[in-house]
Amino acid sequence: MISAEQRAEIRRLFYAEHWKVGTIAAALGVHRDTVCAAIEAERFVTHLARPRPTRLDPYLPLVRDTLQQYPRLRATRLYEMVRERGYTGSVVQLRRVVRRLRPVPKAEAYLRLSVLPGEQAQADWGSFGWVEVGRMRRPLSCFVMVLSWSRAIDALFTLDQTLESFLRGHLHAFSYFAAVPRVILYDNLKSAVLERRGEAIRFHPRLLELCGHYHCAARPVASFCCR
Repeated sequence: MISAEQRAEIRRLFYAEHWKVGTIAAALGVHRDTVCAAIEAERFVTHLARPRPTRLDPYLPLVRDTLQQYPRLRATRLYEMVRERGYTGSVVQLRRVVRRLRPVPKAEAYLRLSVLPGEQAQADWGSFGWVEVGRMRRPLSCFVMVLSWSRAIDALFTLDQTLESFLRGHLHAFSYFAAVPRVILYDNLKSAVLERRGEAIRFHPRLLELCGHYHCAARPVASFCCR
């Protein structure tokens, strides 16, 4: 059983980034069947084939352990190592495996100042005082989504800050922009976040369900930001 966060990330990588099932499974450390269940692979007419055994399979533990210790080691040097141990396959096949297994560099300690068009947006609530509704005095709120690259803004005024209004604001923005950003950033909003401890964050399952459906990723706003 995987978490809602993992399911949303799997669906984003498959539908938005067009990663292959095997690539997602390797990157997230889950089984291929888990990935297929998350993307609802049974909807497709053509079933995803399981990888066939290769000559390199017996040497994968060596390749993986070596790359963990020496992540910048060249594929040609690894080829010499496995060939001395009996590998008879091609270096091309090894290069493909090395690209998949090579550890990803650690995240940078600063927020990048530039993003690609359509890559990122930020969602937040704003308060705009009070309004009279009949005999009642109601707080006036506004859901705002801003595209990081173009600074285009969509706003939806509401009389509350409930989760339903929060999700409706997303749909309104997606319709206005006629597109869905790949990543949406959230501050420490009650509508989006159930719990946050430092950089560790737990998003609301309903928000993750929406992100999984529209193939985007929910991410927390960094603790500091450069502009």
